[in-house]
Amino acid sequence: MEQIADEQIVENDGRSMLQEINEKSIDSASQTMLHKAEQEGIETAWDRYETQIPQCSFGQLGVCCRNCNMGPCRIDPFGEAAEKGICGATADIIVARNLLRTIAAGAAAHSDHARDVVLTFKKMSEGEAGSYTIKDKAKLLSIASEYGIFMKGKSRDQIASELADALLLEFGKQNGSLLCTSRAPKPRLKLWTELGIEPRGIDREIVECMHRTNMGVDNDATHILLHGLRTGLSDGWGGSMITTDVQDILFGTPQPRRSTVNLGVLSRDKVNVIIHGHEPILSEMIVEASEDPELLKLAQENGAAGINVAGICCTGNENLMRHGTPIVGTFLQQELAVITGAVEAMVVDVQCIICPH
Repeated sequence: MEQIADEQIVENDGRSMLQEINEKSIDSASQTMLHKAEQEGIETAWDRYETQIPQCSFGQLGVCCRNCNMGPCRIDPFGEAAEKGICGATADIIVARNLLRTIAAGAAAHSDHARDVVLTFKKMSEGEAGSYTIKDKAKLLSIASEYGIFMKGKSRDQIASELADALLLEFGKQNGSLLCTSRAPKPRLKLWTELGIEPRGIDREIVECMHRTNMGVDNDATHILLHGLRTGLSDGWGGSMITTDVQDILFGTPQPRRSTVNLGVLSRDKVNVIIHGHEPILSEMIVEASEDPELLKLAQENGAAGINVAGICCTGNENLMRHGTPIVGTFLQQELAVITGAVEAMVVDVQCIICPH
């Protein structure tokens, strides 16, 4: 990327616009785009952040609560005003409840990612998702064996269908713990059991988060936080692990690959398509389509040298691990990529999508 010209536009506080931009990011490519955005009057996340200053100190400390209609309530962290909410909740209880709801949201996002992947896997096994195939057959058989699927005399699609059914049961399981926890070291499993945090059904833990944090349900901060650990484990050893296993079966187990990164991966003479989000179900098809001879011919007929697919965030990294797809940038660079003017399409799936307009 071209460097920002060394010009000095002095603001009221005596600092230059260039100095202010350099304080927003140490990355020279991002600085270039922030400067371009400033000149063209384009709003970015940095601008919206500045409009929020000073941010709410009660919110930063987690001592405000709007979980019931008696509130919203806030606790004075210095003890000079209210020390309890209307329902009697102390600062510790309010902070714990707020943290648990945040954990629930994160676990829900990850587990829904897993659910979408498993449902796609199920459709593929039934012949209803023709574009998807099993790329890692060895892993399919390994995971099916782990879940107790009887495989003798069955086709790969039959095994995949039964495995998908078994995985879907992990979401709503009412008895016992998640099967994936058996992969954990025995001393760790023993500790989880002793603490009462061995994860059960993924959805069950998330629902219990919402239940416990309602007014008048759980008024013990330690007890609330322990369930936060249980929910986190249901995410890591449930939703996230299921996602990894099934994506490896569908798209291939990742291998170390060398690629390039940052805004400079955008091409001057190719059609630039950015894939962004968290679920590679869509982006895998985009990468495949970008190699289609008919689409490449169409791009060339319209003056482009080819199609350049590049990634942002987790979707980008999923494709990097499997295809060597270059990475345009991080979460904070997604708007800057569009500001370059070089992007024909940013195709998003879910999570981490900034939508200012």
